[in-house]
Amino acid sequence: MSIIVADQWETARKLLCALQDHLLAVILSERTQVRNYALHDVSNVTPADTIYQIDKISEAAILDWFAGHWPADWPVEIVMEGLEEIGPLTFPTIDVEDTIFKCIIDPIDGTRGIMYDKRPAWVLTGLAPQRGASTCLQDIVVSVMTELPITKQWRADQMSTAPGGTLVAESINVLTGSRTPLVLQPSSATNLEHGFAAMNRFFPAGMALLAEMEVDLWHRVAPKRGDDLAIFTDQYLTTGGQLYELMAGRDRFIADLRPWVFRELGIQSGLTCHPYDICVLPLAATLGVIVEDPFTGQVNAPLDTTTPVGWVGYANADLHALISPHLRAVLHKYCPSSW
Repeated sequence: MSIIVADQWETARKLLCALQDHLLAVILSERTQVRNYALHDVSNVTPADTIYQIDKISEAAILDWFAGHWPADWPVEIVMEGLEEIGPLTFPTIDVEDTIFKCIIDPIDGTRGIMYDKRPAWVLTGLAPQRGASTCLQDIVVSVMTELPITKQWRADQMSTAPGGTLVAESINVLTGSRTPLVLQPSSATNLEHGFAAMNRFFPAGMALLAEMEVDLWHRVAPKRGDDLAIFTDQYLTTGGQLYELMAGRDRFIADLRPWVFRELGIQSGLTCHPYDICVLPLAATLGVIVEDPFTGQVNAPLDTTTPVGWVGYANADLHALISPHLRAVLHKYCPSSW
């Protein structure tokens, strides 16, 4: 296996930022043609997710970019929803065993929000050294995420991890193309009162149990406040966007417990977080945001498009110390089969 040095990772970071700049431009341009097609039409249903028309546009743009811009002497395997039926995809076209990178991509994380022009989506990319089928989330060295704004929004934020675990963050003016440095600061709050925190329950599957678990958790965290406890919930239907909210100081706690709740209820559903949805984990870590698996500690999964991923995010160590023991008690109560 080739040894990848720091300078190569930095070049790769810049390349992936350029890829996401390209995809941002394509999406902004294509949606002006919305009268010619419906962005929310279902294009395909795969084992990974439902693919909408807007997803197909982004997938084509990504593949064209790799074909024209990725260095031929840095062979890479692409992992992306929508490619499952065609088998392994590499640039240049070689055997997967001969690639040196594995790149996992979510072309649009938050499709359902942006295709109705409700809320920004995100492009997510994680790049790891190729380790075959054992390549996992914890192997990712370079992460990049770029905001896909709604039509009335002039700004798109972009964050990436540089070698050494530092954060590079900029705001892009989508009207002029100008860029300015972006400073992100997670919340320093030591409790949840008068702040945003939530358990993800985007779809009917498991919603009732998740809501019951959330109420139980809040009462354990602040037992003296009872029903007068002011904790605000926000169901932002994008994992990348949720991590951004934690990084930007707007959310204090987020839990995506769907894999364990679905297992407990016997629900067979692909409507969970997958590795491509959370491939930007290193970005959160650079700012001290704690993201963990409440059962095992470390969030990890192979770099594929189908493995369910559960996770919990805390804006800071104080919130982790406050909430995590109560969360474990709630999970013991409602999801005993997962222990």
